[in-house]
Amino acid sequence: MSSRHAAIVLAAGSGTRMHSDIPKQYLDLRGKPVLYYSLKALEESFVDDIVLVTGVGWQEYCQNEIVKKYGLKKVRSIVPGGAQRYDSVYRGLRETEGADYIYIHDGARPFLTVQILENARETAAAFGSAIAGMPVKDTIKIADENQYVKETPLRSSVWQVQTPQAFRRELVVSAYRKLFETGSFQGITDDAMVVEQMLEMPVKLFEASYENIKITTPEDLKVAEILMDDPAYGA
Repeated sequence: MSSRHAAIVLAAGSGTRMHSDIPKQYLDLRGKPVLYYSLKALEESFVDDIVLVTGVGWQEYCQNEIVKKYGLKKVRSIVPGGAQRYDSVYRGLRETEGADYIYIHDGARPFLTVQILENARETAAAFGSAIAGMPVKDTIKIADENQYVKETPLRSSVWQVQTPQAFRRELVVSAYRKLFETGSFQGITDDAMVVEQMLEMPVKLFEASYENIKITTPEDLKVAEILMDDPAYGA
């Protein structure tokens, strides 16, 4: 029997660094909301179900102006997110009963591709986990509290982490359940950390794309406009 795949798309952030009244995931990018592009990639992929986690009060907008407007049939549920990213993911996980694999993606990353998703699926099937990323191009310095260099890690061992992050469902649900039972929220910034810390399990990286950027600041939106000139994205 074939596996079932569900995606959780996180679109609950407020986007304060964008300096906009409109959350970054709903800003216009070539005539469509930023969020539309990652949903479209998931719609065209092997993923069976999409759970969209929005900011409180944005569910109706997403349903009418994105899901219905663009005919996205795989979005099965739209739920309000929580105060923190991990809250939103946990709420999304509750909507994925019956799935074997979960793909968690930031709605503010519009350059998701079917190929990245295929790579995530293959890696997760082989190792139980799969997080998108790319080796860093710059030398990285670890600073102390006074901004003096404390350490210089080997560049070959440092990656910039992206999404999607994919896991066997029972694994990621178990990790998140333990996170909320223990209340060990300090420093949690992504799903891989939850699995790493709660289950003490290694997480497998796979190469995605340097173009798989997250739109966080006005400068990122300018870069995204340029990337949209690539026919692979300009839908």
